[in-house]
Amino acid sequence: MNSQNSQRLILVTGASGYVGGRLVRDLVSDKCAVRILVRDRAKIAEQPWAKEVDVVEGNANSSADLDRALAGVHTAYYLLHSINLGKDFDEIESAMARNFAVAAEKQGVKQIVYLGGIANDKNRSQHLASRMNTGAQLASGAVPVLELRAGIIIGSGSASFEMLRHLTHRLPIMTTPKWVSNLTQPISIRDALYYLRKAASLEKPVGKICDIGGKEVLSYADMMQKFAKLSGLRRRWIIQVPVLTPKLSSLWIGFVTPVPTSLARPLVESLISEVVADPAKSIDAVIPPPPEGFIDVEGAINLALSRIADRDVITRWSDAAFPTAPWQKAQGDPEWAGEMVLRDRRESTTDASAPAIWQAIESIGGENGYYGADFLWFLRGLLDRIFGGVGLRRGRRDPLTLRVGDSLDFWRVEELERGKRLKLYAEMVLPGKAWLEFSVIDNGANRTVVQEASFSPRGLGGQLYWYFVLPFHIFVFPTMMRNLIRKANRTDYANSRL
Repeated sequence: MNSQNSQRLILVTGASGYVGGRLVRDLVSDKCAVRILVRDRAKIAEQPWAKEVDVVEGNANSSADLDRALAGVHTAYYLLHSINLGKDFDEIESAMARNFAVAAEKQGVKQIVYLGGIANDKNRSQHLASRMNTGAQLASGAVPVLELRAGIIIGSGSASFEMLRHLTHRLPIMTTPKWVSNLTQPISIRDALYYLRKAASLEKPVGKICDIGGKEVLSYADMMQKFAKLSGLRRRWIIQVPVLTPKLSSLWIGFVTPVPTSLARPLVESLISEVVADPAKSIDAVIPPPPEGFIDVEGAINLALSRIADRDVITRWSDAAFPTAPWQKAQGDPEWAGEMVLRDRRESTTDASAPAIWQAIESIGGENGYYGADFLWFLRGLLDRIFGGVGLRRGRRDPLTLRVGDSLDFWRVEELERGKRLKLYAEMVLPGKAWLEFSVIDNGANRTVVQEASFSPRGLGGQLYWYFVLPFHIFVFPTMMRNLIRKANRTDYANSRL
């Protein structure tokens, strides 16, 4: 790493997201002085690099927050994305990028680095067009912008990776639109990060659009067959049909994979374009290729699958918050605002050890389930999907451990005091705001486990919803508590046999 980097202050936006979180880790390991802009400091509190960066809490839509974040910065990474924010996400992205360009110029930033999408095909989706326009808005100011355009990024936790992996794993026979034959040039997350981190040490500011892609060009169908082969599955039957529109395809993907329909649709719409790097936009003159060469598609898939198997997924597409409804975006304690709060609180005393109880609590959800009444949880997740929510398929980043900001099915980890308290915020579609909280109280001779569901209803509809689901609580929550304690006892018994 160039020694001048230690003298440069580098800002990373989107540090709580999939690419941003990994980039911060790499820049910190390169001994760079790093600042991040995040809406909530708690979301990155458990990252291994959290204490090694300067944290600015703020919103990228606020000029004052941008001024604070960009003050004294040499290189600013723009890794913000508003794809989850509804039909007008392109307008939101445009305004945000424009504000960032103005603030960067005002604060004397020398270089902006932006990760966009390859858009050489004239047949472009709203998503790809917005990515292009974001780059144009960033470049509208006086600060040079190095725009790195990538196709599908293959890595554990990538939304595109998860979508293709789950389609391949769950469907031995697939009916797909004709876009499955379109060509793409994927790049591994390792190689994408190589270019991003090298951009921090450019000797002079660069204003240029560069395509970055891996060593192979193949169809989406070929890529799914590679997923099947490397996962030990039989070759998939892929049948192209003319009737699957992007809307229908995204509904199907939202049902089969962890990626919600609202995110699947712009991703699917982007697949109508051939995503192949243009040699005329080569980055080689700015940043040479990785000395060890590019990872091929099979190597990238194998690496991602091994990360998942080893529970070593650093960041995930779902790390970014998923807005479900306008009234749900503001979290925190509703009682502070004088809102109505309805509660269902249950306690149970056990002689199971505190570590075993906590292990059972922290491993809840995902493939581990909810300790009984799984059909009802499945049904609730299915209903959430139908109404446009994330459902249960989002799963967990890690099957055993959590951190603040993690997605957990249709929950988000809002507060975590390891060994004592876990508070989950509901990101399902609801007429109000909901939480599920667990706490462990050590009484010396025994432990008290407290389980509390709380709901802040929105209007009369919210109150009616609470009383409608309350009878299900009578079955679901006692079963959950009973089986959670049983698991803790089994853990204690297994440990005593060692």
